[in-house]
Amino acid sequence: IDKKKRLPNWQERWCTASLKVEPMTKFAASIGFASGQYLEVIGLRDDEGMRILRGMENAEKRGRRVAYPLARGKVRKADVVGFWREQTFDLGLKSWEGNCDLCFLKGRAIKKQIIRDDPTRAAWWSRNEGLHKGKQERGWFDKRDSVAGLLEEVRRSPDLFEEIGDDEHDVECGLQCAGD
Repeated sequence: IDKKKRLPNWQERWCTASLKVEPMTKFAASIGFASGQYLEVIGLRDDEGMRILRGMENAEKRGRRVAYPLARGKVRKADVVGFWREQTFDLGLKSWEGNCDLCFLKGRAIKKQIIRDDPTRAAWWSRNEGLHKGKQERGWFDKRDSVAGLLEEVRRSPDLFEEIGDDEHDVECGLQCAGD
């Protein structure tokens, strides 16, 4: 964010490239592998659909080789949940949690629930929106809402009627992530 002087957002989804792909390719290069000399194994499930096709197309354009074993094996969210239930440990994550807690591609109800569960999670997001206000449209990560606005909404309103619907994004990086 500091380097690009703007926020990743619904129009510029450079998070995956900056936080996953670039570090991976730099690491591989540091141990002697050039892009395309190794297979990238990506954990997208079968029910994550079009992201897989876009990801493969983007990788091929850049000379990368990728595989999606979960998608190829028709693994769906319920299969993954079932697998983790059988393990001897539990990370204690709810089904909508992940390493990008208030991602702009997550549904509004999920983000509000995450803020309800732990309001401190909004601090980093809100601070960055404040720092970049005016440098891009609205200075928000999400075109629908500012994180500060969601936080205020959660503070004002108890969780009486909110429900996380089936249309809410439950996957890391959202259902519409560009895959690059």
